Amino acid sequence: MFFKRIKFILSGIFILNTSLLFSQEDFPSDAHATKETVNLYRNLKKLSQKGFLFGHQDDLAYGVHWKYQKDSSDVKSVTGDYPALYGWDLSGIESDRENDIDGVPFKKTKEFVQRVYARGGVNTFSWHAPSPLGNGKNAWDTTHGTVASVLPGGENHELYKSWLDKLAVFISSLKGSKGEAIPILFRPFHEFTGTWFWWCQNTCSEFEFKTLWRFTIYYLREEKKLRNLLIVYNTSGGFETAEKFLQRYPGDDMTDVLSFDTYQYDNPEKTEWFEKNTNRDLGVIEQIAKEKNKLFALAETGYEQIPYASWWTDKLMKAIGDHKISYVLLWRNHGWNEWLKPPHMHYYVPFKGDKSETDFIKFYNLDNTLFERDVRKEKLYE
Repeated sequence: MFFKRIKFILSGIFILNTSLLFSQEDFPSDAHATKETVNLYRNLKKLSQKGFLFGHQDDLAYGVHWKYQKDSSDVKSVTGDYPALYGWDLSGIESDRENDIDGVPFKKTKEFVQRVYARGGVNTFSWHAPSPLGNGKNAWDTTHGTVASVLPGGENHELYKSWLDKLAVFISSLKGSKGEAIPILFRPFHEFTGTWFWWCQNTCSEFEFKTLWRFTIYYLREEKKLRNLLIVYNTSGGFETAEKFLQRYPGDDMTDVLSFDTYQYDNPEKTEWFEKNTNRDLGVIEQIAKEKNKLFALAETGYEQIPYASWWTDKLMKAIGDHKISYVLLWRNHGWNEWLKPPHMHYYVPFKGDKSETDFIKFYNLDNTLFERDVRKEKLYE
């Protein structure tokens, strides 16, 4: 009965393909998106022909050797400019915590988001949601059946809806100076083709994942009236073919950006694995994006501690190549991390005096790398 009920829901009103009502080329997947959200979508698509936004996770909150200092940014300390895109996380909102999973107070996150928007930059949120099974289980719990438990009819469905209610309250509070809703790139269930989160491919069926996705976006849009979300579909890298990339695709009407995450783990002096594989996968999603009239991006990447001095121009730029991505997001600059085994420095963007600082400045000065000063001129929300 459970799956019959799910199939009935999936055949009902909440999977109405609203993209049939307008041209996907001109509008995001939400037919009722706010004016600012529509403009951001259109302008990101247009701007991708000129270059891509450079992003950094938690850039304004902390960096190597500092935390919560006014106007600070490791990117700015090196280039004199801020990123164009900023990544944040929602994990903790659903559990009534004051801070997110990385310790950033949500009050500060709200201030940062508003500051970024006022300066013409773009904000994106991931959500490392804890396991709904409780008992201290976090996002990295891989108990099979967890996804099924939060679907309509599941034992944790009402709990999950209460989580979405709390997310909606926070996102609704993100307002511009005129009271308008700040557009957000929302990246739920990221890296779902991996094997490390409770929503990953080893914990649920394709049908269950698609249902989770569709219910989540439907609920936030239709029940909570969030019309300021651009939805980011985000796999892990290494899919190689369009068929694999789209294996759990929830539909054009609930997706705006196609993306994947990939990192450099091997020695770049001895191998070209990172740039070759990343470039290949970008080629795959670029073709899909053209066919579906979607944006596409490299949603998470980096090389921890950046020990290869010319990584930015010799590796990352070769990985991106000529592909017309909308943005690339580098992971966070935590600094010394006691939680890692063994404890070590954990950062992905150079700070003043770092080995790759000079090359990062070269990267910054390229015509197609866009930082805050570049996007401010573009007036992405107008």
